[in-house]
Amino acid sequence: MMRFPRSPLEWAVGLICTVVSSLAGGSFIIVRWGLHEWVTDIWGMIALGGFFFVCGLPGWAIVRWTFNFINRQEGKTIVEVVKELKKVKDE
Repeated sequence: MMRFPRSPLEWAVGLICTVVSSLAGGSFIIVRWGLHEWVTDIWGMIALGGFFFVCGLPGWAIVRWTFNFINRQEGKTIVEVVKELKKVKDE
C-alpha cells in the first residue's frame, strides 16, 4: 500500500478521489453533527481539518485496491473476471 503509483494515471485518479472523498466526507461529518461553530476557534479549525484528512484516506485506499485488482486481471477475459468475483463473493 505504501509505494508510489505505477503510472501518472493512477496517481491522478488517486488524487482526485482522495480530494473528493475528503470534501464529501468531511462536509457530511460537519453538517451531520452540527460542528459549524468550531470554525470560530483555531483548535476547532484544526480538528475540522483532521476530519477532512481522515475522510480522504478511504478514497485513496479504494483507488489503490481497484488499480491492484485491475492489474492482477491483466490478460483475462471478462468471463474469467466475473467468475472470479462470484467465487470471492460466495466465500
